[in-house]
Amino acid sequence: MKKITIAKGDGIGPEIMDATLKIILAAGAQIEIEEIEVGEKVYLSGNTSGIAKSSWDSILNTKVFLKAPITTPQGGGYKSLNVTTRKMLGLFANVRPCISLHPFVKTKHPELDLVIIRENEEDLYAGIEHQQTNEVVQCLKLISRPGCEKIVRYAFEYAKSYNRKKVTCFTKDNIMKQTDGLFHAIFDEIGLEYPEIEKEHWIVDIGAAKMADTPETFDVIVTLNLYGDVLSDVAAQIAGSVGLAGSANIGEEFAMFEAIHGSAPRRAGQNVANPSGLLQGAVLMLNHIGQNEIAEKVQNAWLKTLEDGVHTYDIFKEGTSKVKVSTSEFADAIINNLGKSPNTLKTANYAESKPIQLKSYVRKPSTKKVLKGVDVFLHWNGLNVDELGEILGNLKTNNLNLNMISNRGIKVWPEGFKQTFCTDHWRCRFIAEKAERLSSMEIIQIQELALQKGLDVIKTENLYEFNGKAGYSLGQGQ
Repeated sequence: MKKITIAKGDGIGPEIMDATLKIILAAGAQIEIEEIEVGEKVYLSGNTSGIAKSSWDSILNTKVFLKAPITTPQGGGYKSLNVTTRKMLGLFANVRPCISLHPFVKTKHPELDLVIIRENEEDLYAGIEHQQTNEVVQCLKLISRPGCEKIVRYAFEYAKSYNRKKVTCFTKDNIMKQTDGLFHAIFDEIGLEYPEIEKEHWIVDIGAAKMADTPETFDVIVTLNLYGDVLSDVAAQIAGSVGLAGSANIGEEFAMFEAIHGSAPRRAGQNVANPSGLLQGAVLMLNHIGQNEIAEKVQNAWLKTLEDGVHTYDIFKEGTSKVKVSTSEFADAIINNLGKSPNTLKTANYAESKPIQLKSYVRKPSTKKVLKGVDVFLHWNGLNVDELGEILGNLKTNNLNLNMISNRGIKVWPEGFKQTFCTDHWRCRFIAEKAERLSSMEIIQIQELALQKGLDVIKTENLYEFNGKAGYSLGQGQ
């Protein structure tokens, strides 16, 4: 018997949670349920996180959380509970299986059967943003070696556990050579440990186009947070409906399972909502806690019910569907099919799937780190970059000299184009003539000299070399 925490959420949440629990308990799920309240009521009571401390205590105790959709009130000050939970509990992997249910659910891709494994904690979703000038704001894209290693290894272990044959990495490392480049490099590095699994890499834009056009060419896709968020919704929709998809959020110690759709408040209380998304999340949960036979039983009964044409309003189609049913009637139909398997759709087979065991991250030895220079960012309202270049060219220390000025990433000095549009946000790069002699004090000295000239220094970024390789990007056009 495994103790789990559940939350019925908002909108259609209570209805689909009741249906989901009814199905999995009827199938023989060995679970003991602790219910907590999260979402709109908690937010409106004055708790801006949407979850009380006692609810956290339950999750920390059971380590497994099955959550229905919640409503986050509109307006400032309320934080996304999903994002908070993923980060607080270290749920680094978001797993979203997407499979075609053709011909019983309409799709243009009858052979689609893929799993998107999305990094869940880093990237632009770190949410570190700043307004730096009147015209420019920034969002920091943070990618770490531990984060990359954990998600890439999980993708290969998932493929191994579920007998998947290929893992595809999506990045944009032709442009973001440092951040996406690290992800791609670690994919190649870890992939060597799995010679039995086919490996490939796609640039995310053409890869997304290929996935939308011929998704059957992919098996398991592993990618960074933002790309994975977009791609998984696209994949779910082209499979038939976002409303049919569930997801798992997996960490080293904790896990959360949910539908990928929202709380749909307009449909609340009408007994019409499709519980399939949350049920798919529950199937992932059953596999996670080692109750594979129960997961298989539920999944096959669900597939058989869809195959029988017993459909809720959202997927009902004249000529394909046989009967339109309510939420509770759909749950009863699945229960009646427990022990049965689909005739046309691919039968679920989880018997050989093993719990995924991940190695703990081992920190690599430190590399030789050499300070090479500094990027000084300025808020400057002038338009003549040669004037700025002349001012900065005189800000010399014993070792640092102005190397480049860029605006929105593109080099505008020296030898820039007058046609290049510039904002009030300037990156001014100073490089040491002799890096082995460069000290942090000279970087402070450059800032002081800039301030003495009346320049508005927003921030600085030190430029390092790691084991002889530049740890910073060139300006576009350099």
